[in-house]
Amino acid sequence: MNESPLLHLKGITKQFGGVKALTDVDLQVNKGEIQALLGENGAGKSTLMKILSGGYQCDSGTILIDGQEVRISNPVQAGELGIGIIYQEFSLIPHMTVAENIFMGREITGKTGQLNYRKMNSLAGEYLKKLGVNIRPGERIANLSVAEKQFVEIAKAISRQVRVLILDEPSATLTPKEVERLFVLMRDLKKKGVAMIFISHHLDEIFDIADRVSVLRDGCYIGTKPVSETDHDDLVHMMVGRNVDYEFPEKSAESAADNEIVLNVKHLTGKTGGPSVSFHLRKGEILGISGLVGAGRTEMIRALIGADHASEKDVEIFGKKAPLASPTESLKKGIGLLPEDRKTQGVILPFSVEHNVTLCTLKQICNGMGLLDRKQSRQVVAEYVKSVNIKTPGIWQSVGNLSGGNQQKVVIAKWLNSRSRILIFDEPTRGIDVVAKTEIYHLMRQLTEEGISIIMISSELPEVVGMSDRVLVMRNDRIVSELSGEDISPHKIMTLAAGGQI
Repeated sequence: MNESPLLHLKGITKQFGGVKALTDVDLQVNKGEIQALLGENGAGKSTLMKILSGGYQCDSGTILIDGQEVRISNPVQAGELGIGIIYQEFSLIPHMTVAENIFMGREITGKTGQLNYRKMNSLAGEYLKKLGVNIRPGERIANLSVAEKQFVEIAKAISRQVRVLILDEPSATLTPKEVERLFVLMRDLKKKGVAMIFISHHLDEIFDIADRVSVLRDGCYIGTKPVSETDHDDLVHMMVGRNVDYEFPEKSAESAADNEIVLNVKHLTGKTGGPSVSFHLRKGEILGISGLVGAGRTEMIRALIGADHASEKDVEIFGKKAPLASPTESLKKGIGLLPEDRKTQGVILPFSVEHNVTLCTLKQICNGMGLLDRKQSRQVVAEYVKSVNIKTPGIWQSVGNLSGGNQQKVVIAKWLNSRSRILIFDEPTRGIDVVAKTEIYHLMRQLTEEGISIIMISSELPEVVGMSDRVLVMRNDRIVSELSGEDISPHKIMTLAAGGQI
């Protein structure tokens, strides 16, 4: 393109304490272009986007829009310049309605100054209709699923007349059909001249939707290429500086089908009644749970561990009755949950690696006087940092400063430290780059070889097929089929999840 770029980030540098997050980064995005931004977790993508959207200010460098230098000191100024962002971590207020969140900060009022809810609900409904989702504008955010919250974020962004739209992992919580719907919207915005920066760890999406792709590595700009002139291996090499084998680890040659049953669940029924589910989990296996968003996968697991009330359930762990009336009781019985939203439910971000890993075992690392034995604590955590391969400057580091993959490893270390023998992974690689995904996959397989049993909920079909020894397919709160061996295929899973027959 010969015309000057709509957006030019020039020589952007940002430092936090003694750590340089960005060094002289240069990025150009043209009008009506979808430009992908790739890099490992910690490469600087989110920091660069926060500078563009007013969340951070750069230490040096300039931001040009239509060739004119602009200063962006806060998100309000970014919005006034036509810059919108959909963060990976939602910025929604749970107790407020969908419409109130969409129009937050620019509420529509009547002549008397009172909020015009009818108008806001009507306009919010139109934006949601464009996205093809059935969400009531008057519904409270707290009552929505993760995927529904994502669409509200998208509706909020497009409700503003954006010229530059940043999408940070927008598809992480969406089904394939919902991703298609999102891409239709993005192509429509592209036709209207909107410039988009699209951050995704799904390389297939990059080739499907982007025009060009730029890569950051260790806070530095590596390069930009037209999508038509690159491929998966080339992009991965640009991201990590080496070739990477990102295939799934081989499944065990010895089937777990004859192993002892460690978890037996019968007649598990949700708090409102309805259909019940029954299933079992064997020692050393990965049991995948697949289905479309809203199929009841996470709800089933929450009812199992006592996080939500179950009107009926009969559970045995290692052959013994286990009521599992609460998550605390589930933990005592050796069950650990790696939740879908690890940042709010899996770790305490301001806490250190040490404090997160030992969070559930404080009694065990106290001395005779009831005081924390710091020497023992440090020794235990250091061992898990090594065995799980957590990349951190030290166990004192705040978990909030770690990459997504390493945060997930901290959660795994926490449950291993709690002597959990059954681990439940809910969307284990959401928001994690391709290299960290590979590490998580190999770690999961290593754990099963050590006799730990895993239940894995995932919306990524390749992940379900590549990692699962057995797969339970759910639809409308029911388990509609169980697949194993050669029967585990994307086609069969999607057919069953959508209500078809095989």
